[in-house]
Amino acid sequence: MPVSRRAFMKGGALALVGTSSIPSFLVRSVMAQQTEAAASGKKLVVIFQRGAADGLNIVVPYQEPNYYALRPTIAIQQKDVLDLNGRFGLHPAMTSLLPLYQQGHLAVIHAVGSPDTTRSHFDAQDYMESGTPGVKSTQDGWLNRALQAERISHATAFRAVALGAQVPRTLQGRMPAVAISNVNDFSVGGSGAAPAPVSNAFEQMYGTSTDRVLHAEGNETFEAVKMLKSADPKRYQPANGVVYPNTPFAGSMKQIAQLLKANLGVEAAFADIGDWDTHQGQGSTQGRLANRLKEFSEAIAAFWKDMGQDAEQVTLVTMSEFGRTAKQNGTGGTDHGHGNVMFVLGGGVRGGQVYGKWPGLAPEQLNEGRDLAVTTDFRQVLGELSARTLGVRDLSAIFPGTSLSPERFLRLV
Repeated sequence: MPVSRRAFMKGGALALVGTSSIPSFLVRSVMAQQTEAAASGKKLVVIFQRGAADGLNIVVPYQEPNYYALRPTIAIQQKDVLDLNGRFGLHPAMTSLLPLYQQGHLAVIHAVGSPDTTRSHFDAQDYMESGTPGVKSTQDGWLNRALQAERISHATAFRAVALGAQVPRTLQGRMPAVAISNVNDFSVGGSGAAPAPVSNAFEQMYGTSTDRVLHAEGNETFEAVKMLKSADPKRYQPANGVVYPNTPFAGSMKQIAQLLKANLGVEAAFADIGDWDTHQGQGSTQGRLANRLKEFSEAIAAFWKDMGQDAEQVTLVTMSEFGRTAKQNGTGGTDHGHGNVMFVLGGGVRGGQVYGKWPGLAPEQLNEGRDLAVTTDFRQVLGELSARTLGVRDLSAIFPGTSLSPERFLRLV
């Protein structure tokens, strides 16, 4: 069946989804012109924890008696908590992130989330990735709009990159983004992951397109491919003796580090990590959640160390669609909740602090009598990062209806 040009452009994807990858050791590409943000070296990395992570066991309010009353078998006991500020502490599986907090690089925002109270994974993820809670008609993602809002002279083909088989909702929109499955399977219009007829059709579309922008970007992409033909992507060596864990999420973080170091004009990178939906067998210091948090934390810590001095220009933010119920359920887990926790990591971050107004866990303080209440809108966090990292000035274009302004920022960066 013929492959149409538009079939490759779904979600704003510039490259053939799942078949593009860029080795980190490419020092310069033909795409030398960069956006103002890229020229300044600032980069934003977004991590989505799909499945609704349990913020109350990730950053534990260990001074709250109600926390222990609500979670008799899955609560993290005070003796096991990695203390942050005498009031909150990290889950003990997150030991690799504690030094980053203590060094002032990692900030925590608690009781954060969406003003929309849906308990549907699909809807909540859609609202957070679009940046328009409660609005299903939004066509693009908040990060794509943020990149569109920048003042740029020329966008490189690799300005926005997602690790995965397809461009996520967060990056879909008018501004092209590239989805990359594996940096060791680089193939566009040649031998590799894509079947020859498909990849050849892809190259032909770019080469013969009458769409000026598509044609120009396609030429740049294939010029970059030509420069990389004789290179071996597998020779990448993480800096500072870093050995990434042998997990899928750690692999994504390693590849993001490669891409950020490659001087390709990458300004925004996205990865996700699933399996946070702990309705059963959640566990306490050990178990399902602990295992997920260990993978999550070790991968991010390895990424940070691998970036070395370049980490000073990187800001990383984590988010999940909603939190989980304050009270454990009858199967040793937690159900779909509301308020949650976000992390912001970076060289310019005012870390070593837990941000946000704590609402409490008394019965009258809970959302709908069952969840941690939201006191900080997630768009306040993302809006500040869009402004401080990507240089966005008109935040109403990114998060319509929020009236965001610097006066409302948490001053995370």
